[in-house]
Amino acid sequence: MKRSYIIFLTIFIVLLVDQVLKVWTKTNMYLGQEYSVIGNWFLIHFTENEGMAFGMTLGGGFGKLALSIFRIIAIIIIGWYLFYLSRMRSNKGLIFSISLIFVGALGNIVDSAFYGLLFSQSSFHTIASFLPEGGGYGGFLHGEVVDMFYFPILYGTYPEWFPWKGGDSFIFFRPVFNIADSAITTGVFILIVFQRKFFKK
Repeated sequence: MKRSYIIFLTIFIVLLVDQVLKVWTKTNMYLGQEYSVIGNWFLIHFTENEGMAFGMTLGGGFGKLALSIFRIIAIIIIGWYLFYLSRMRSNKGLIFSISLIFVGALGNIVDSAFYGLLFSQSSFHTIASFLPEGGGYGGFLHGEVVDMFYFPILYGTYPEWFPWKGGDSFIFFRPVFNIADSAITTGVFILIVFQRKFFKK
């Protein structure tokens, strides 16, 4: 398969699946609502965050704007690097992994840039609507990123001797994430595992 096809298909398929799932979640679930997929350890759990991977935040309106701008700059740099790799006929695995990172960042910036304009506010009691009469809940680059995958695989309690957390309960794996986050993580994982093969020169 041509390198340009790998880039296009990876970006198209991942972005399509990511956005379809996010829009469905946003317009069919209220915040905190969840569905069991496999028992109690694979759930669809609707939450929103300011745009960092796995629900991490950077507080305040300025933090949100700074994060969005940083992500846009990162997308431009990664996009240029993809173009360069394609022109240089680099390893196809390297191109695929960078494409995953690119589309992951792109998928979340779509939420940040446009969801505030296109949807009403989600809450713990109401489901958001698409293109509401009064306008969306936020301005450009001030939208919230939709997350839904939750894998609380293991529940337990820290032992009493454990520093600062002794006796507290814990959940593994706690973060809620989306397809875009998964794409970034998978791309980075492939880079780490196959770095010697990708960067022989």
